[in-house]
Amino acid sequence: MKPDLTLLEGVVAPVVLDAMRSASAALTALGIRHVVVGGLAVGANGHPRATRDVDFLVGDEAFEIRGGGFVTMKPGVPIQINRVPIDLLSAEPGEDHLAASLSATPGSSIDAPRLVYMKLKAGRLRDRGDIADLVNAGVDIDACRGYLATNAAEYLTDFEAIVAKAVTED
Repeated sequence: MKPDLTLLEGVVAPVVLDAMRSASAALTALGIRHVVVGGLAVGANGHPRATRDVDFLVGDEAFEIRGGGFVTMKPGVPIQINRVPIDLLSAEPGEDHLAASLSATPGSSIDAPRLVYMKLKAGRLRDRGDIADLVNAGVDIDACRGYLATNAAEYLTDFEAIVAKAVTED
């Protein structure tokens, strides 16, 4: 299933969706590669749920490196729109497999395998729940498994445990 941001309509507050669109337009105007991640991406990948913020994975061009390794955001990058927080995440060194998602259409949603990776990496209870919800919504488990096996095998055991539990609880 290809991620579809229209699945968010009627579930996510209009102010959050407007903030997502406005922030995406601003990032696009600044030439910053970006894809939607976080709770909005969970919805776009099959399990729409309410969320209060907008998360983007962005390219390095969103940031400026100052003397002494001090990193700031490029001028004009939104951090809040109408009281909706805009959170920017970037791929870490060695995460070329994640950064590859930035070649997608700006403002589109990250695909399920990369989203599952990000959720496993974050390690919070809400993120594990999101993975279980995606499994129960019909995400391609084999595609996620293959992605993790190739790019982040250290998370494969956790993923399998979530899948097994999600299937038995559905």
